[in-house]
Amino acid sequence: MDDDPPGEQTRGLSSGPIDWFRNANHHTKVISLVRRARKALPGDPDFGDPLSVAGVGGPRAAARAADRLLEREAVTREVSLGALQVWQALTERVSGRPANAEVTLVFTDLVGFSAWSLTAGDDATLRLLRRVSQVVEPPLLEAGGHIVKRMGDGLMAVFADPTTAVRAVLTAREAVKKLDVEGYTPRMRVGVHTGRPQRLGSDWLGVDVNLAARVMERATRGELVVSQATLERIPPEDFDTLGVTARRLRRQLFAHKADGVPADFAMYRLKAADAS
Repeated sequence: MDDDPPGEQTRGLSSGPIDWFRNANHHTKVISLVRRARKALPGDPDFGDPLSVAGVGGPRAAARAADRLLEREAVTREVSLGALQVWQALTERVSGRPANAEVTLVFTDLVGFSAWSLTAGDDATLRLLRRVSQVVEPPLLEAGGHIVKRMGDGLMAVFADPTTAVRAVLTAREAVKKLDVEGYTPRMRVGVHTGRPQRLGSDWLGVDVNLAARVMERATRGELVVSQATLERIPPEDFDTLGVTARRLRRQLFAHKADGVPADFAMYRLKAADAS
């Protein structure tokens, strides 16, 4: 006859399956097997890492919650993320839209600002930045643009439509020309590019973001420069309402090749029609 108390016998029987599950759940070979299996599933096999689950969307929100609640290096975590990975892929397939929607990116900054601020002092510099913000941001926001971030004397914004983006920045540039701080009238240069960057929460990154920044760098004298991708998406009839003409920028002969820009990447300067 077994002398163990009934309670001890019950605990022994119930702990067996639980211990087995815990061991299997953290077994490195089983975790590795599930991760390899995820590569055969629809969608991104890395779905669940911080970059892939940033932003909006049902599967992404669920993955963020799973990341907080589920154990690291566990089979249950990989299985759960695999299910969410498939959900994300099916959601995009049913909607008929790619994971990264097409948007128009805008970068701005002030020409010669750094040199001017060195002699103007902090008070004048802050006063200028405030006034620039007061005249630049309203037309962008009223046109449906989203201010992604402010970067000293410039900003990054995103628009759903390239024509709307160009119209908004034209208005903003004209407003900047009317400013005067201690005899200094700033000039704002703008770069516009259309593509499919990756949205990460409230920020954006990817090749197209880098290209948009490079487009702005070509607007050396306070100009408005757009990429060919943006230009091609502006209907010809809209140029009359925008009041601009486009002229392709020639490649700078002695300038070094910009990093991250394809050799065939074309840019265009937009100028007022009566000034072309």
